[in-house]
Amino acid sequence: MIDLTEKTLTSQEIYDGRVVHLFRDTVRLPDGKESVREVIRHPGAVCVVPVTDEGEVVMVRQFRYPFASALLEIPAGKMEAGENPLDCAMRELSEETGACAREWTALGVVYPSVAYLDEKIYVYLAHGLTFGQTHTDADEFLQVEKYHLHSVLDMVMEGSVPDGKTQIAILKACRLLGL
Repeated sequence: MIDLTEKTLTSQEIYDGRVVHLFRDTVRLPDGKESVREVIRHPGAVCVVPVTDEGEVVMVRQFRYPFASALLEIPAGKMEAGENPLDCAMRELSEETGACAREWTALGVVYPSVAYLDEKIYVYLAHGLTFGQTHTDADEFLQVEKYHLHSVLDMVMEGSVPDGKTQIAILKACRLLGL
């Protein structure tokens, strides 16, 4: 087996933002040569496929500035420093949809863009929902919508849900639930 490891020689922070931190690293390649890697460091995130007793997925429609469009997604959000992924998932589900879940199933971890981003998104399935009030962040505006899981799967497969984390989470949930 070939050793493909790249060793970090230097790391320079280029930008220190609220959500992302951009670094320019110099690395030693497996063949001994040096190269540059630009890496966005991210604290991590969660996403939740909340399924009601009626088989509906609770989703959110939110304006996504980079794409200048309101996109349909599952509830998700950034982890706070030191926060447990499941605790974050519970918090985000409550904040964005007002829902709490009795049952949680971990569906794994997604690396959304491995070439330049170290973000890990922890994926969960939530059942046994009860609903209260939403309490979104001050700069967060979204619309809660419900769709039957079969319909969401169809939307993912036809390309009308372009968000990657939502696609992966829905496909995993459907596989786990035998759809």
